[in-house]
Amino acid sequence: MPVIPQRRIGRDGPLTGVLSLGSWHTYDRMDFREAVNLVRTAVDSGITLFDVGVYGFPGATAVYTDVLFSAMVRAAGLRREDYLLSAKLWLEGYPEHGLRDQLDNALFRAGVEHADLVVLGDLRREDTDLHQLVLDLNELREAGLIGQWGVNNWSAGTIGALHDFAAAENVPGPAIAQLKYSVARRSIPDGAPFKKVFGELGVTLQSSDIFEGGVLLGKNSGARQVGRDPGDIRERIAASAPELAKIASGLGATPAQLCLAFTLTHPANTTTLFGATSTEQLKDNLGAVGLVERVGADELRELVAPHWADQDIVDPEGP
Repeated sequence: MPVIPQRRIGRDGPLTGVLSLGSWHTYDRMDFREAVNLVRTAVDSGITLFDVGVYGFPGATAVYTDVLFSAMVRAAGLRREDYLLSAKLWLEGYPEHGLRDQLDNALFRAGVEHADLVVLGDLRREDTDLHQLVLDLNELREAGLIGQWGVNNWSAGTIGALHDFAAAENVPGPAIAQLKYSVARRSIPDGAPFKKVFGELGVTLQSSDIFEGGVLLGKNSGARQVGRDPGDIRERIAASAPELAKIASGLGATPAQLCLAFTLTHPANTTTLFGATSTEQLKDNLGAVGLVERVGADELRELVAPHWADQDIVDPEGP
């Protein structure tokens, strides 16, 4: 099986595969032996970055995706240096509750001593002290608990502020921005504000929510959990699924390969995050790399352009 291309996280971070695996309640729904085979196949194919978050909270139904991941890695015979772990840090309780305890819990559940990357969850509080946040993250880095850090669906201006605070303190700033990016949701990553973030600040892109929870593939009847719907365009996105399937078929590809391949055409994209619940699905998705090489980035973007659903609807500055 061909090894996928590798790209660098941020300006000076480690190399990782152009595809990465997420764990949004996926491993909870898989046969354990199949999940182990999935992880082993991913690493052998050049997928080295695994997004493993703690998604449970007191009072909610317990989830064990991250705990299962630790067992999967051991069963697959992987060494810690064989893969990169990306953990989430949530800011709802910050700064009253510091980041260290949350991170310690995440690392404990994932069975590791450090995270190569941490991604900050949504910024919901306007009074968050971004300067102190940068310093707190640097403390985690100096303690050897994290390598790099990034943000999930933050505005371009706020990322710029983080970068400026880090530069003033002579400490590393944000390396990566995890953003919704798909054939339907393009306004933010393709917009002018983030062009500066990617170009001048050296932040790279991790594309996420690329299938819209399966909606773009015509596979979600409403039972599966889906992320937020900026611009209220999900119905329009769902309506585009049959046409996208036709485009994919005309290229000798699957709809999933087409959606994945599109994200790989963004010049700042380090890696595209997706979930898979079988080794067969993973292997199919790996075909997206060959699709880009075979069809070409410009041609792919032109073919799916009519299905850009959030154009002139969502502010390119970001949330």
